[in-house]
Amino acid sequence: MLNPLWCYHGFRIAVIILTCFGVVMVFSSSAVTMISAGVSPWKQALSQGMYCVLGLVLGFVAMKLPVGFYQRFSGLFLIIAIILQLLTLTPLGVEVNGNTGWINIAGVFTMQPAEVMKLALCVWLPQAMSIAQQRAAKQGDKAFLFPTLMFGACLGAVLLGKDLGTAMIVVFIGATAFIIGGFPWKWMLAIIGALGALILAVVITSPNRLNRIFAAYGDCSGDDALSVCYQSVHAKYAMASGGLWGVGIGNSREKWNYLPEAHNDFIFAIIGEEMGFIGAAMVILLFVVLGWCLLCVAVKTKDRYVSMVLVCVTVWLVGQGLVNIMVVVGLLPVMGVPMPFVSAGGSSLIMCLAAAGVAISMMRSHPHVQADVSALRS
Repeated sequence: MLNPLWCYHGFRIAVIILTCFGVVMVFSSSAVTMISAGVSPWKQALSQGMYCVLGLVLGFVAMKLPVGFYQRFSGLFLIIAIILQLLTLTPLGVEVNGNTGWINIAGVFTMQPAEVMKLALCVWLPQAMSIAQQRAAKQGDKAFLFPTLMFGACLGAVLLGKDLGTAMIVVFIGATAFIIGGFPWKWMLAIIGALGALILAVVITSPNRLNRIFAAYGDCSGDDALSVCYQSVHAKYAMASGGLWGVGIGNSREKWNYLPEAHNDFIFAIIGEEMGFIGAAMVILLFVVLGWCLLCVAVKTKDRYVSMVLVCVTVWLVGQGLVNIMVVVGLLPVMGVPMPFVSAGGSSLIMCLAAAGVAISMMRSHPHVQADVSALRS
């Protein structure tokens, strides 16, 4: 289990299983909603399948690119991501559930630029922190000023769209890169304090977010169960109905327009209902395998940039999956954070598969993995 070669293949298998399983569950959880909307029950599943193909193509391309390519062009990638995110504040921006985090392209395709931002940060911050560490010997802590300002610009662009859930994942990625990249702790404490104050201000000034927090950690009255607690309560109904083995794929009751976003942010509730504790546990196990494989290779590689990228990708994919599950079971307030590889949504699936391709490219730089890949080619 500590073998980099085993981890390389284990990671790829876990990604493929999660992605294929996600397409099946998107169809199962969305068919009723599509029919009630007057469209084909296959509509959401076909869209997810198309995004899956696009993501696999992008992931294949990312897998073939060498590590040096990411080091050289990561800055350009980040600038493009920031520009895309700022486009959400223009007339191209689309508001969904109170968050302006999407842009509509040509009236036929909607994308969430923050997903691009996550991947850009995963490949740029490690490079920036490595350079800052080298310069710190001469410049001192000032060498870390540029990565800090750039990360602040990325986080600020996301927060302008009022998407606190996505901003939290961005913070996770940034904090990981800063901690393992030798960021000065006195600066870290100051940033944590500033972020804490900012998040508190964002929550207090939003009655909707405040009500979600009270609903998650307080008691829900009868009126609340029909309003602010509605989604969380029905997610728990779905999980409780599943029992050990579940009611069977396609037999969910909550997906009959009782549970909002059943095919998206709350798809784990439908998995728990239809496949029971066993199915839900298997999904969690796949994320554990995914994270374990990435971290094992990250620890064993001698290339610091590769190691930092793999850890950042781990925190993004596994951390976001954990947040999604905690929201569904009621340990966190309701927020719009999809489950990587599984939830419906083109931007998330495509960029998660692209991130998997980047991770595979990084893994292939390890001598053991490189030798195996070369042997297969010959």
